[in-house]
Amino acid sequence: MKHTARAAALGAGALLLALSLPGAPASAAEQPRIDLRVLVVTDGGPATAAIIAELDGQGTPYTTVDLRRSGRPVIDKAFLADTVNGRARAKFQAVVLPNDNPFGSGSAELAALASYEQTYAIPQVDAYTYARPEAGLRTPEFSGSLDGVRAEVTAAGKSGPFGYLADQVPFEDNSPSVSESYGFLAEPAPGADFTSYVDAPIPGGQGRGSLVGEYRHDGRRELVVTFVYNEHQRQFRLLARGIVDWLTQGVHLGASRNYFAVHVDDVFGADDRWDTELNCTPGDVDCPPGEGTPDPIRMTPDDAAHASEWSKSRKFPLDMAFNGGGSELYREENGGADPLADRLIADRADHRWINHTYNHPFLGCVQDVSTVPWKCAKNADGSTRYVSRADISQQISDNRAWGQRAGLPLTNGELVTGEHSGLKVLPQQPDDNPNLPGALRDNGVTWLGSDNSRDRAQRQVGAALTVPRFPMNVFYNAGRAEEQVDEYNWIYTRAADGGSGVCENSPVATCLTEPLDLATGYQDHIVPVESTIALGHVLANDPRPHFIHQSNLAEDRIAYPVLNRVLDSYEALFASNTPVVNLRMADIGGELRSRAAWDTAVKAGRVTAYRIGDTVTVQAPSGVAARATMPAGTVRQHLLGTDPFGTAYAGRTSGWVSPALLQDRVTLTLPTAPTTTAKAQTRAELPKAYRKLPVPPDVKQYVKPGASGATPEPPAA
Repeated sequence: MKHTARAAALGAGALLLALSLPGAPASAAEQPRIDLRVLVVTDGGPATAAIIAELDGQGTPYTTVDLRRSGRPVIDKAFLADTVNGRARAKFQAVVLPNDNPFGSGSAELAALASYEQTYAIPQVDAYTYARPEAGLRTPEFSGSLDGVRAEVTAAGKSGPFGYLADQVPFEDNSPSVSESYGFLAEPAPGADFTSYVDAPIPGGQGRGSLVGEYRHDGRRELVVTFVYNEHQRQFRLLARGIVDWLTQGVHLGASRNYFAVHVDDVFGADDRWDTELNCTPGDVDCPPGEGTPDPIRMTPDDAAHASEWSKSRKFPLDMAFNGGGSELYREENGGADPLADRLIADRADHRWINHTYNHPFLGCVQDVSTVPWKCAKNADGSTRYVSRADISQQISDNRAWGQRAGLPLTNGELVTGEHSGLKVLPQQPDDNPNLPGALRDNGVTWLGSDNSRDRAQRQVGAALTVPRFPMNVFYNAGRAEEQVDEYNWIYTRAADGGSGVCENSPVATCLTEPLDLATGYQDHIVPVESTIALGHVLANDPRPHFIHQSNLAEDRIAYPVLNRVLDSYEALFASNTPVVNLRMADIGGELRSRAAWDTAVKAGRVTAYRIGDTVTVQAPSGVAARATMPAGTVRQHLLGTDPFGTAYAGRTSGWVSPALLQDRVTLTLPTAPTTTAKAQTRAELPKAYRKLPVPPDVKQYVKPGASGATPEPPAA
């Protein structure tokens, strides 16, 4: 009977062990440790700088070796690998080189890298290299400008690292007088094991030349890129995710998504209109006192209905930053009725809602508007006079109460003050209003909108964290396209052309070569420029929201052409597995906060992460969540059991993860390819006679007895 029981146990154990990686070492102790860190060798060129920027953006650890520095480390066997607790360790999971051989012929460093890559199956990216047989390609059939080329993702690219893209990879062509991209097009060299992932037609030829492809040789894998790029160019931004995914074999620290959210400020209120004769905005602080007649812009019920239908048709909710006092003022002036508010409130579920203070006052220093530009009023002792804590608090609480009475679905911790006031405004108000933190605390505000153009970094204001917002160049004081173009011309043309000339002395603004046509300038110039800028933010893994104003949804509804172009362009570029991510303000703030903590820990060298076989271990400082990307099906290990890791995006699973209960590190188990088609079972699903058997030490899953061989005889009852 003992013999029968032991045989049954061994038979079940053999079946239970059936799920393992094909070709894996017989003993887990033989598997090397692969540290989750990328080695980037740079010569200072833009291509390696772009990959570094992508690694930074994703939060992926890397080590840089700069070939231009005399005191740089030598890349040899000791630099690349060692042992930890008797186990072989590869210090880098991947290698980035500026080209296929930046060291020169006969280099000992290149030989050390080749041996390292062969030993540990480490991939290598050639960031920008000449097409030649040494890189698996013929000599170039074409070399020159690639401006305006519409490259395509090949079938291999779609089934491989670039499966998140739709079809085309358009190369930028922003100026006919400037060459923006240069590269080589070549077919694989005869006999080379080369697979093209992105290619383009060879001008004057009949074939297609590779721009990105994989070259397998001598037991090594290289990703060969034959065009130069920088981190901001759209063609790189489209391919960056796939380059990192190929580089890390889909297992790495860090993550990337494409974010787009749009805040609409001043909802229920009105915005002053640009005066095309005075070149200022009567009723606002940029016009001298008494000049011009205010002509407010305010949405109508039809505009509200259009906003609702647009949001539903695009499956893209807008974030309505509202001023309830604007509706009350309108009711006072119009016999108690406000059809706009009635319609927006009826459609409230189609949007998200953000407290924007009750009637949009300036909440920083008390403004002295007797001159242009305005200045801060002073107390008798010469100190700055600030809006009081009580006044700020009342603006927040009154608007929240109004929104609650209207049934608006609010997140109470979110706030955007009028003009981001209360926060510092240079040059007039170099410091935050000291009364602001207390007012935020009084009202439980944890997320405070700020202007990304003035205050890019997330920072603490009392108990709140800022959420920097991108201002779109669709002006708050324009409801009609011609007004927008007129103001745009005033800002961006030289004084000799009738503009303000501000652009001539600005380090960031570029002057137009000539004023835009009032009738066509919006559609022909402003829409393409502003949508390109916004799409650039979307493709840069940047969650910061954009903001416009309710005036832009009124009259000519000038916001929609820009928003539609961003979304249409995005949908044409990406596959359905990579949707644009539209987060509300609190979630954006949380994402920025988590990134800051993670990036600080990574840069300080306080994150340890490695892979042994199908197990990934990550240890970060206490309280810091890890940011990671893994294959679909990855699970987090608990002391007892598992739970799924992350969420699906772009063909991978990614997200934030913290250690499970009573653990000091994250342990992730990657999905393994089974060597049998047998269905895995829980212990409870096994026949009753097998449930009492001891479990062999390396067993992780149960397989029905007999699935991969004869059913062993069960033990006697």
